[in-house]
Amino acid sequence: MAEMKEISPNAPIQDKALNWVDNRFPLTKLWNEHVGEYYAPKNFNFWYFFGSLALLVLVIQIVTGIFLVMHYKPDANLAFASVEYIMRDVPWGWLVRYMHSTGASAFFVIVYLHMFRGLLYGSYRKPRELVWVFGCAIFLCLMAEAFFGYLLPWGQMSYWGAQVIVNLFAAVPFIGPDLALLIRGDYVVSDATLNRFFSFHVIAIPLVLLGLVAAHIIALHEVGSNNPDGVEIKATKDPKTGRPLDGIPFHPYYTVHDLLGVSVFLLIFSAIIFFAPEMGGYFLEFNNFIPADPLKTPAHIAPVWYFTPFYSMLRATTDQMVYALMAITLLGAILVVAKNLVTGVLKAVVLGAAVVACVLLYSFEAKFWGVVVMGTSTMILFGLPWLDHSPAKSIRYRPDWHKYLYGIFVINFVILGYLGIQPPSVIGERVSQVGTLYYFGFFLLMPWWSALGEFKPVPERVTFEAH
Repeated sequence: MAEMKEISPNAPIQDKALNWVDNRFPLTKLWNEHVGEYYAPKNFNFWYFFGSLALLVLVIQIVTGIFLVMHYKPDANLAFASVEYIMRDVPWGWLVRYMHSTGASAFFVIVYLHMFRGLLYGSYRKPRELVWVFGCAIFLCLMAEAFFGYLLPWGQMSYWGAQVIVNLFAAVPFIGPDLALLIRGDYVVSDATLNRFFSFHVIAIPLVLLGLVAAHIIALHEVGSNNPDGVEIKATKDPKTGRPLDGIPFHPYYTVHDLLGVSVFLLIFSAIIFFAPEMGGYFLEFNNFIPADPLKTPAHIAPVWYFTPFYSMLRATTDQMVYALMAITLLGAILVVAKNLVTGVLKAVVLGAAVVACVLLYSFEAKFWGVVVMGTSTMILFGLPWLDHSPAKSIRYRPDWHKYLYGIFVINFVILGYLGIQPPSVIGERVSQVGTLYYFGFFLLMPWWSALGEFKPVPERVTFEAH
């Protein structure tokens, strides 16, 4: 049992109250460890706003979600009408609903930028592998949360979008039809599906999400934050105090710093809510203002914008794409053997593996491989700490042509997202196929290209310019 701390009888009442709590719960200790005495690098820049902004949007989503649940009816006959009731009759209900719908898109904008910052500065590299893995798990949870919540308004696009996505699971060999039936709870998207999705959206996924966010922050504070230079500030400490010479306390410096980001974000967020909550049909599709009709399929079904890059990869996986993958696999194996990159029995192993891969690609229909590609496009992010073999963490000290690769990656991702919203076309299909190959090539070839080029010397201490 920890020793009870005493305090002067003449101390102010608030100090007495805090001491009483500290003797029973480590409130001050937690504050000091994670905020007051947590030393962060002094050279944080614009890219480091998005972690705290993600936490802010999570709070907004939880609070607005609680108020929406008070009036929402998870019933196929009442769901759409209950959303209209919230929008028209509940005092300030329209504001709460628009905050929640805009918050969903804002969440993904912030998370994508937050992950891109990690990509730029190597925030996934040792010793932060677990921080990155927890972050990727949060990203998957967000996608699941958004997917389950997408059905709840029970509009035309909600209904048919869920129908299409759930039907994708039916493409899984052997267990597909049963898996799709399990997810829907019926043979079509129906009241049973709505109740299941409501339960996952409101209870199950948020609980997992909160646990992962806590794990992400704890892991981050255990190893310390990365910085734009990719230099470990714990390596250079004051010999007397043991504090990092290149670090400053998170509070008050970065709490004030983050207030600037929060202020700008809330201005933009409010402007969208009050002036363009549908954002031209990207945040709230026009078809979702029409009640779900199982007998009338919309002319073009597409998911919300934040899913479209991965949906575009799914649509790009046609029979022709599978044949191209078979050719690439065989050609790659032949080049490995011809260039003597492997020797002896490994040559036969590489060729045999390539043949087996081609047989598997040919054995299952393209729809199944599309689901595999879509799933793998997110799962591959988990392996990033072990794919990057660059001597320098930060993009600042890598060869200049690395920056162009990252730039093309971002442009490619945006193009895939745009094509995922558009109706299918021959040109769009070809561009999506090239974009999909670049996306996977970027990661799968990273062990090779990330170590190439002339690297700049990495400083021992962080470089800092006041801003």
